[in-house]
Amino acid sequence: MKDFIHKLLKAMNLGRRDWAVLLPALLLAFSIWLIHNLSLRYNDYLRVYVVAHCNMDGHAEVSANRAEVIARCRTTGYNVIRTDIRGRGKAIDVNFKPSEMKHKEGDVFYLTTFDLQEYAHVFYGDDVTVEYFLTDTLFFRFPFEDFKRVPVQPVYTMSYASQHMASGPIVVVPDTVTVYGQPFHLENIDKVYTRPINFSGISEDIQGMIGIEKIKGLRMSASEVHFSQDVTRFVELHKSLPVQAVNLPSDKGMIALPSFVDVTLKCVFPLESDPWDVLKVEVDYNDFLSSLGGKCRVRPSSLSRGVIEFEADPVAVDCVIEERR
Repeated sequence: MKDFIHKLLKAMNLGRRDWAVLLPALLLAFSIWLIHNLSLRYNDYLRVYVVAHCNMDGHAEVSANRAEVIARCRTTGYNVIRTDIRGRGKAIDVNFKPSEMKHKEGDVFYLTTFDLQEYAHVFYGDDVTVEYFLTDTLFFRFPFEDFKRVPVQPVYTMSYASQHMASGPIVVVPDTVTVYGQPFHLENIDKVYTRPINFSGISEDIQGMIGIEKIKGLRMSASEVHFSQDVTRFVELHKSLPVQAVNLPSDKGMIALPSFVDVTLKCVFPLESDPWDVLKVEVDYNDFLSSLGGKCRVRPSSLSRGVIEFEADPVAVDCVIEERR
């Protein structure tokens, strides 16, 4: 054999320069052949391992086991090699919807072939056509986990443009989340907080997404919430009004000192109607009975639509009861 190769090389009569040209040419030809063959489509059985992620109340988010998925696919040689290498290594993390997980028993859940169809591109990539799954059912174990439902408390700093103000509280959605963890971690958690929401010079409604502050050792059903706040332009009105007593027994009278208070109303601009038409300032006899020293807070009888804020100066008055015959 050695003699044959020697005679062949001698017959070819290739010098050093010839070899310098021939070897790169052979390498290039092999590369073109390899690329061509890898780009062709083949039918093959592809195998991957999957770890399931799913947010289900009372269970860990990540499955304690991994499941094998085998399918007959049509794809390029590149994908066959890539999937084969990936199948021997780390499992794929896949997020499944809680509604898709079917409960078998205890902490065991499963998915059927029908559920797997929409995840084919996650398992094998986009350039793969799955002909059929050999794996008909995937079983996952999600260990039991303690949890509790707590409200989300927005943390915010707001400042408004001149003659603008919030027309309602800041709203977060969802306003509650499920918190998972060990009992000793959960017992002192009664709410969770958003990251700071900071706005200045606000002159219109605001909204956006904000993250929830993480708590070490705990997991939450949501990592962020949507926040919104309605903002309106207002006009400020001032008037001095008499204080009237309500809920008096027939044999009692009540005198307020002072008998007039200065009222400030902040109303949505432009005004729909005159808010003074329906407004009366009152003190309640029942408040007097429960008060210490006979001091009662003044309250509006009713506020017309568009009134955002009511303020009285003073906010409370001294009340004196008089007997009626």
